[in-house]
Amino acid sequence: MNKDGRVFRIGDYEIDIIVHGFPGKSVCHGALGFSTIAMIGKDDRIALVDVGSFGQRPLLLEQLQIRGLKPTDITDVLLTHSHWDHSVNWPMFKNANIIIGKEELDWSLQEPWGETMVPELYMKELKSWPKLQTVNKGDEVFPGITAHLAPGHTPGCLVYVLDAGDRDIIFSGDACKNRAELVSKDTDMTYDPEVSRKSIESIWKLWTEKPDSILVPGHDLPMILDNGKPRYLGKSEAAIKCWFGDGMDETTLISLKAST
Repeated sequence: MNKDGRVFRIGDYEIDIIVHGFPGKSVCHGALGFSTIAMIGKDDRIALVDVGSFGQRPLLLEQLQIRGLKPTDITDVLLTHSHWDHSVNWPMFKNANIIIGKEELDWSLQEPWGETMVPELYMKELKSWPKLQTVNKGDEVFPGITAHLAPGHTPGCLVYVLDAGDRDIIFSGDACKNRAELVSKDTDMTYDPEVSRKSIESIWKLWTEKPDSILVPGHDLPMILDNGKPRYLGKSEAAIKCWFGDGMDETTLISLKAST
C-alpha cells in the first residue's frame, strides 16, 4: 500500500483508486456526483470499477495519462449501477468489455426519460453495444471478481468482490456510498430503506469474512476495519476554486475537507 492509501498490491492484483469519492451533496446547485473510480490490474488486463460523470472526464483522462495509459488500454469496465455519476463515461473505452447487472440495465431502460438519475440515451446505446456483458449475481466478471446483488439505491445495484487470497477488496458502489451509511445502515437515496439496510448488512458480512479486507465505497475513501470500526485509508482531498474578484488571477480556494 502506498503512503496515501490509494494503491494496494495484493497477490497478482494492483488496485489503484484513481479518483476517490466524496461523501457530500450540493445545497443549491444539484448533485455533486463526485464518485469513486478504481482501477484493477491483473496480468494483461486492466479494469475500471465505475467511470464517473462528464465533470470527471478530464480528470480521468489526466489520471490515466499519469499512469502511462490511454482509454484504449482499458480491457474491462465494471459498472456498479446505471446512475449518471458512475456510468456516463463508458463510451470512452471502446476496446473494453462493458459489464453491468442484467437486472440493473433492464430496470434503467424502463425509467421515465428526463425524470431520474439514469442517463437515458447512454443506457439505450449501451443495450446494443457489441462489447456489452450483462451479468447476474454470482457471476465472475473479471478474473477473481464476482458480482453480488445489493438492491436499495437502485433495484440492480452490484457489489464487486475481489478475492485476493488472504483478504478481499469489496467495491460497494452506491449500495453503501460512505462511512456514515455503513455505520448507521441508514441511506440517503433509496427506494426502500429496509431493502438498503439488508444490503448494507450483506456488505458487512462480505467485509468481515477475511481479516484486513478493504472496502471501497462509491462516494468515500477506502476503509479497513480497526478493532471492528471502519478506519479510512489515506486522506480526503476536496476543494473548490472560485472567481469572486475582479480579475481571472484572483481566486479563492474553499476547502471541502472535514474539520478536525
